[in-house]
Amino acid sequence: MAGREDGTQLDAEERGATATLARPDDPWVTIVWNDPVNLMSYVAYVFESYFGYTQAKAEQLMLEVHHEGRSAVSTGSREQMERDVQAMHERGLWATFERSPR
Repeated sequence: MAGREDGTQLDAEERGATATLARPDDPWVTIVWNDPVNLMSYVAYVFESYFGYTQAKAEQLMLEVHHEGRSAVSTGSREQMERDVQAMHERGLWATFERSPR
């Protein structure tokens, strides 16, 4: 059973919180957000050229961004999502990353 540095035991809530934080392999997602600046064709082009998506997949994701305001465009480790977000920013798109819902 897990314990604190002072030797006392963790309660169930603390054990659950610790278990949640201790899973670095949980997938993360890159979210691209709708913006009033970029053309839809440019957004699809970025998805094709950076992620290597087919034209159909890139257009599907672009339409999701346009109609729903956001789209999860990639999944992976936190480090990869940080790189993907940086790449989207370098290409003028609004993007963030977050832990993927389980």
